[in-house]
Amino acid sequence: MATTSTTKPIKCRAAVSRAGGEPLQIEEVVVAPPQAYEVRIKIICTSLCHSDVTFWRMKEGPMAVHPIIFGHEALGTIESVGEHVDEFKVGDLVVPTFLAQCNECIDCASERSNMCSKLVFQIGHAMPRCGTTRFADAKGEPVNHFLCVSSFSEYTVVDVAHVTKVDPAISPEKACLLSCGVTTGVGAAWKVAGVETGSTVAIFGPGSVGLAVAEGCRLRGASRIIGIDLNPDKFELGKKFGVTEFVNPSELGERSVSEVIIEMTKGGANYCFECIGLASVMNDAFKSSRKGLGKTIILGVEMHGAPLCLESYDILNGKCVMGSLFGGIKAKNDIPTLVNKYLNKELELENFITHEVGFNEINKAFDLLHEGKSLRCVIWMDK
Repeated sequence: MATTSTTKPIKCRAAVSRAGGEPLQIEEVVVAPPQAYEVRIKIICTSLCHSDVTFWRMKEGPMAVHPIIFGHEALGTIESVGEHVDEFKVGDLVVPTFLAQCNECIDCASERSNMCSKLVFQIGHAMPRCGTTRFADAKGEPVNHFLCVSSFSEYTVVDVAHVTKVDPAISPEKACLLSCGVTTGVGAAWKVAGVETGSTVAIFGPGSVGLAVAEGCRLRGASRIIGIDLNPDKFELGKKFGVTEFVNPSELGERSVSEVIIEMTKGGANYCFECIGLASVMNDAFKSSRKGLGKTIILGVEMHGAPLCLESYDILNGKCVMGSLFGGIKAKNDIPTLVNKYLNKELELENFITHEVGFNEINKAFDLLHEGKSLRCVIWMDK
C-alpha cells in the first residue's frame, strides 16, 4: 500500500523493468513531489500498448534503458501539484499523454499541427523540462521514466503539458483508452485524413489501433471500410467497429493486395491506413489508393528501420502520403470531445477492452498481447 503525503515523497508499488524481455518486478519505489509545472498523479487504472512491449523487448541499443517504469495509457487523479500549476487542482480526474500540448508555442497555436515545439516529442527517460527522474528504488537508485508518463506505478509525476482533465461521468477504464491507442486511431480518421461521408477506406492491420481507425471512419460516415489482415478472425471482430469487408492476402493467389482493392473500389480507396509498421505494407497501401485524391496515412513505425520508396509518377497523379502521430490529436482540445462522443453513445469503447487484471498480474497482460488474445487489457491498481 502506498504511503501518502502532498508535500513529501511517496512510497508505493511500481512494476519495474530491469532487463529487456524479462518479467516486470513489483517493487517499492519512492516518487518525489512534483516540481514546477508538474503534477503527481494517483493512477487508477492503466493499459498495455504495443509501444510498451516494443521498448520492453529491447536488450541493446540507446533505447534499451533499465531500470525503467513503462506505461503511458492511463487514468488517475491529481494527488498534488507543483509551483506555477494553475490548470489543475487536487482531485481532478485526468489522463496523461505521451505528446505534449503547452498552448504557448506556434505549433500548439496552429490548427494544422499537434507537434508541440516547446516540449518536443522524444523517447526520453526523464522529465521533459529538466531531464531528471522523480523515481528511485528501495536502494535510492534512480529509475527511468517512459514517454513522459510511466503509468505502471501507483503514483507518477507528469509535466502539466502532458495532462488533460476529463469529465468524471466517464468510467475509468473507458477514459484510460483515450490516453493513447483509441485516440490515435480515431484521430487519424478525423483529424489527419478528414474522412468524408460516403468514402471508401482500406485499413492495413486492423489491430487495436487499426480498429480504432475503423471506428473513426464509421463516425465520419465512410460507406465502405475494408480490413486487410492475415488473421481471418479479425473480420468478425472488425464488424463491431464498422468494418464492412475483409481481404486476406494469403488467399489471393498470384494477385496483389493493391490489385484486389483497386478492383473492389473501382479505382482505389479514397483513404488507406497503414497500422502495422512495415515498408512493404506501406507501399501496398499507397498503391491501393485512388489516383487524383487518394490519401495514405501511416500510423505504424517501420519496425526494421527500412526506408519507404514510392514512384514519383504516382505522386504526380495526385496521391499523397501523410504521417500520423497520436492521430493529429491535441490532447487538451480533442480528448474532452471524444469523452463527450462516448457519453453521447456515438463513440464505441467497450469492445476494445478484452481483458482486465489486477496490478500484481501485470505480466499476464504482456502474455495476452504477445499471444494475440487481447486488444486492450486494463490493469487496475486496486485489484
